[in-house]
Amino acid sequence: MEPTLNPESGFLRFRIDFAYDGTNFSGWAKQPDQRTVQGEMENALAGLTRNPVELVVAGRTDAGVHATAQVAHFDLPKLDKYGNEWKPQDLSYRLNRMLTEEIRVKTVSFAPAYFHARFSALRRTYVYKIADGQRLVEPLKRFDTATWYRHLDLSRMNEASSRLLGAHDFATFCKPGGSGTTIRTLEKFHWERTGDANLVATVTADAFCYSMVRNIVGAVVCVGEGRFEPDWISGLLANKTRVSESYVFPGRGLTLVAVEYPADSQLQSRAEVTIRRRDEE
Repeated sequence: MEPTLNPESGFLRFRIDFAYDGTNFSGWAKQPDQRTVQGEMENALAGLTRNPVELVVAGRTDAGVHATAQVAHFDLPKLDKYGNEWKPQDLSYRLNRMLTEEIRVKTVSFAPAYFHARFSALRRTYVYKIADGQRLVEPLKRFDTATWYRHLDLSRMNEASSRLLGAHDFATFCKPGGSGTTIRTLEKFHWERTGDANLVATVTADAFCYSMVRNIVGAVVCVGEGRFEPDWISGLLANKTRVSESYVFPGRGLTLVAVEYPADSQLQSRAEVTIRRRDEE
């Protein structure tokens, strides 16, 4: 793709696709005196480009959460300080030499006009892995799999998960302190047992609020272990009140695996719709 000046800033906008092991990070977002993915990447970009760089990410992950397909954007002046044009492939190569192996840049590319990593996205997909029933976790899998001592009933979990599908106010399942609306459209929430007999949930929504996936997983586990009936989930959703009986599952079992965007011609309209909904709600 040819470079395009961002119509709003006059800078070049770049899309960066990357992955990370979130084990030793305090989440995505920069925090004082904390090691974060955003902090590491912005420091590397600033050192490389000799420009202050702000990354805007598709999904702001919590502490310990991983990503295999994260997306962000950043803006740079059209030319570097030597008067040369930026080369995305060179940026990608040099960033991977500067970053630790916990973060790997897959590609850097010129973003199309009006691309916004967060607001242009149509949906995000996560997976959550659980080894239940005191099942042993292989050492190399311990970083992305949560453990649970009780056996969990797959059919009950899927029945409970189905109660959450659709557009709802997920305030019950969002950690206090987040900003903006808690209304989300949950498109998919389905569990299956894999070849190693572990439980894996696939969760897709237009967006997620703070700690939402870990909270809905914890609530469904309450049903899967027999503490509550599936209708309990519907009651939680309707009441919009957080309850102490539910669990919040750890970040390590959660991985962002996909972010989907519309065709380039629809990027601007999609971003406008997202921003308008956020402001109206």
